[in-house]
Amino acid sequence: MPRKQITYSSHPNHRARMVHAQGERQFRTYDTSHIRPRKSKAPLIVSGLLAVVVLVAVGFLVVNVTKGCSAGPEVDGSQQVVSANTSVVVPEGSSASDVAAALVSAGVIPDADSFLARAKALKLDSAFQAGSYQFAAGMTLDEVINAIATGDLGATSLTIPEGYKLADIAAAVENATGGSVTAADFTAAASNAAAYAADYAFLSGASEGASLEGFLFPKTYELAEGATADSIIRQMLTQFQTEVSALDWSYPESRGLSIYDAVTLASIVEKESSGDEQIRAQVAAVFYNRLSSANAETAGFLQSDATTAYEVGHDPSAEEVQAKTPYSTYTNPGLPPTPICSPSIDCLQAVCAPASDYGDYYYFIFWNNDAGQVEYAFSKTYEEHQRAIAEHL
Repeated sequence: MPRKQITYSSHPNHRARMVHAQGERQFRTYDTSHIRPRKSKAPLIVSGLLAVVVLVAVGFLVVNVTKGCSAGPEVDGSQQVVSANTSVVVPEGSSASDVAAALVSAGVIPDADSFLARAKALKLDSAFQAGSYQFAAGMTLDEVINAIATGDLGATSLTIPEGYKLADIAAAVENATGGSVTAADFTAAASNAAAYAADYAFLSGASEGASLEGFLFPKTYELAEGATADSIIRQMLTQFQTEVSALDWSYPESRGLSIYDAVTLASIVEKESSGDEQIRAQVAAVFYNRLSSANAETAGFLQSDATTAYEVGHDPSAEEVQAKTPYSTYTNPGLPPTPICSPSIDCLQAVCAPASDYGDYYYFIFWNNDAGQVEYAFSKTYEEHQRAIAEHL
């Protein structure tokens, strides 16, 4: 049976409708909050707890993942890693990774990751220093790391000044190596340039039986433990090769000189000139002029006391420079048989590029002035030269 819809009246009049509408408005505007059912706070609390749990779990996971990535297995620093004597150069500004890569490339260490991990564990990965390091066979990983961190080059220092001759160099080698390489052994090994000519093209002009005089480049060297006469000589010859690689030999070659001859001339310039670049270029020009057999002043004779001094081992007398000996450039025209010392790169450069405006100068003298400085006077003729001697010497 259908429900009967109840209204205020079956036929509501205007008054009834007005009263009904007024009652409805009053009900809609009445504050009913106190009779509404309260909403539960449980869902908010549960949501908050869940968020906290999630954050804690994520944090725990991140920490453990990070630890897992950075820790890795502990590296044994006492294990021997260097199998043979080796040298490695660490350039300025190298990072720990750069150092590790250089060591791996040289065969010092087998594994860059282990090296870096151990260096970090020792807190030395940011302490590496630039330098040329010598590593001896049998060194452990920790010893390699500590060497680079402390700047211990692990080498014996050998200094060869400019102007040293072979005998001086041999004595310096014996002293630097504590006698493990004697002067006699070094001299014997350096007395046969032909034994090294196949590996160093610049020695091709050396005469049969010539020594390496002049080619043992003046410099400070780091000698590896167990260095031999041969290994030291090769260090010096390699350094010479590096130093002269930028030189232009075209001028001495245009004057009929081989590289060996040019080094011989440079060794004389080394002994006869000061450290001034201009003076060296001028002295080189004078000796080139003297070498020309066509000149009327010296007819091809160098007339250098320094060549005889090399032979006799002291400042020569007038009789000694005029003696008929191989190194007398007063009695023999042209260059002496070998260089007379190890010339500097500046003297080699002077021989490659002599002073261009000294084409007619054949003489020079030098003396110490009142301030102790070396002064030079250059002359074109023998008469001018004698007047300069009378004035300054």
